[in-house]
Amino acid sequence: MVFVNKNIILSFDKNKNKIYTKFSKLNWTKLNVYKFKIKKYNLKRRYEKMIYDYKIKDIKGNSVSMEDYKGKVLLVVNTATGCGFTPQYEGLQKLYDKYKDSGFEILDFPSNQFFEQAPGSNEEIVSFCKLTYGTTFNTFAKIDVNGENSDPLYTFLKKEAPVANEDDASKGLYNLLSEKGFDTNGDDIKWNFTKFLVSKEGRIIARFAPTFEPEKIEDQIKELL
Repeated sequence: MVFVNKNIILSFDKNKNKIYTKFSKLNWTKLNVYKFKIKKYNLKRRYEKMIYDYKIKDIKGNSVSMEDYKGKVLLVVNTATGCGFTPQYEGLQKLYDKYKDSGFEILDFPSNQFFEQAPGSNEEIVSFCKLTYGTTFNTFAKIDVNGENSDPLYTFLKKEAPVANEDDASKGLYNLLSEKGFDTNGDDIKWNFTKFLVSKEGRIIARFAPTFEPEKIEDQIKELL
């Protein structure tokens, strides 16, 4: 991505998150101002949290660095085995089968926060998913995605993408949940199978409501690969 005006060319290296410059006719005062702003921007980027700064846990409780997924397009999903959206596992697996060799990964995080629809142990959840839907992508340890015990990765994801892409079906879902006394606020995860799409550079591209079936996201995944 390059921005050009008559005096200065700013080029942004998305891999290094840095701005590089080429100056043309520019007096020294203005040049130093530009340099200061660029330096300030680069320092800010350097100290901003990125998705690769976080660690997660596998089903056995071992720490896994998100750096292991650097350079991959990611779909991060909070799931449950006893939810009306649980059959979306089938669509997720189809996406994974289709694009895993092109640098695509699905990160599955079961959560029991939504009407306790993921009650099993980590091992039981993985076994259910493999036997029922033939899943081969990584399922991680069960976590909280909302509240004071929210996993730090999800706190980051919600901050980066506080609003989900929604449709008429999602609005109907939220109304139904509200009638049953289940309400969420602000950037909270609204329900199981909320999805976050992450680029190869670690940018949070989009957040999708639970009603967005995996196949509806396929075109955006292909664009990022």
